[in-house]
Amino acid sequence: MTDARRTDPVLLLVALVWGSSYLSAQTAAAALPVLTVLFARYLLSGLVCLGLVSAGGRGSGRGRRRWTGDEVRAGLPLGLTQAAVLVVETYGVAHTTAANAGLIISLTIVLTPLLDRSGHRAGLPASFYAAAGVCVLAIALLMSGNGFQAPRAGDLLMLAAAGVRAGHVALVGRLTAARPVRPLHLTTVQTLVGTALFLPAAAPRLSGLVAAPAAVWAQLLYLALFCSVFAFLAQTWAVQRTSASRASLLLGTEPVWAAAVGVALGGERFTVLTGLGAALMVAGTSWGQAVERAHRTTGTPPAAQGAEAAKDAEAAPEAPQPRYGTTGQACSTVASGFEVRRR
Repeated sequence: MTDARRTDPVLLLVALVWGSSYLSAQTAAAALPVLTVLFARYLLSGLVCLGLVSAGGRGSGRGRRRWTGDEVRAGLPLGLTQAAVLVVETYGVAHTTAANAGLIISLTIVLTPLLDRSGHRAGLPASFYAAAGVCVLAIALLMSGNGFQAPRAGDLLMLAAAGVRAGHVALVGRLTAARPVRPLHLTTVQTLVGTALFLPAAAPRLSGLVAAPAAVWAQLLYLALFCSVFAFLAQTWAVQRTSASRASLLLGTEPVWAAAVGVALGGERFTVLTGLGAALMVAGTSWGQAVERAHRTTGTPPAAQGAEAAKDAEAAPEAPQPRYGTTGQACSTVASGFEVRRR
């Protein structure tokens, strides 16, 4: 109970911060080009991560600060896929509501197990696909706006971002399984890769970035320091002190916070159809997550359950992805600072 009283508020705060990231990204992208926003977010996050790595190695020898071959080999491709997630996601949120963005991206929860079959090679139960069907219906309602109509470009981009993020999450699990990868070091490699990727596109507009209003810089700092670095550290601390199921449940409230922040602070309006879509999305993803977790636990042979649990425990501190804890590997994406994602 003591741990729950300490960790539950922290995990809810992480979910709230991540949920608010869509409105912050939307606001920043309205003032600056999307690729410039991403460059600034990556650069600020990378500088802070480098500082933390350096500070963590003081008094412990240079070995604590060095990156291992596994961390570099995993960080380079994951940096590329993470950047792809954020490009599609940020362009998407710039052309839809923050509430819709946060709700649609949560589809990652049910897409990830379809791509990552490591914990359920025998196939997922029919109830999982039923939950996925509920999510598809939810997306149709969310895209309908005030009535059934052609979906907005931003909604379609967020749908694509959910698919890309699910692929990123599955790749995280594949590249980090059974390898001694430190979450902070892996995250730092990914932020440096993203910074390098977006620098050429942002370079011609750096003067505009420097001259951006204080309100825009506040959004950029919030995205980098709170939605990335703080959320990563806070989640790592909390997940190590609670169960994976409890952490996933609390972090899974992110889309609810995204909708609440969009309505309360962004002036967005919820119609009856979008409100119904939001309720179905939360219900469908929660149902699918519970079915997948139960199937992974009961479907793993007893001799392998220990290894599976150890794998999840190792990945969880980096995690839930999707910003959504679908699996142990999903957890690792979220904590990687963006997230997918995240991205």
